[in-house]
Amino acid sequence: MMFGSRYVLPGSVAAALEQLFEEPVDGVIVVEHSRYAKLHRGIAATTRPNRIFLAMSGVEFVASPELLLHEYYHVLCQWRTGYLTRWRYVVESVRRGYWQNRYEEEAREFAAAALEQYRGYL
Repeated sequence: MMFGSRYVLPGSVAAALEQLFEEPVDGVIVVEHSRYAKLHRGIAATTRPNRIFLAMSGVEFVASPELLLHEYYHVLCQWRTGYLTRWRYVVESVRRGYWQNRYEEEAREFAAAALEQYRGYL
């Protein structure tokens, strides 16, 4: 499990995410205290197809709704659709850096715009 333990979202959080994204989220595996995530110095989480690797606990992740929405956006709207690939992410990061990487910008914009709607679903 990439050197961490699986975290199961509380039912209310999973239900709110499913309403927001209009698709099931139970196929997304969340790994808390992931050594893999901790290798990415200075970040709280990293994603891969159907996976979210956390440097923190799952409880802390759920308590940070903008981060939660940001990471689920990466998995459901970018990885799952094939829009985001490892190669594209690396190229984009080399070209523009982490902060101006289009995949990161899109995830941040989505999270900021969807925050109140998500909170309403909880």
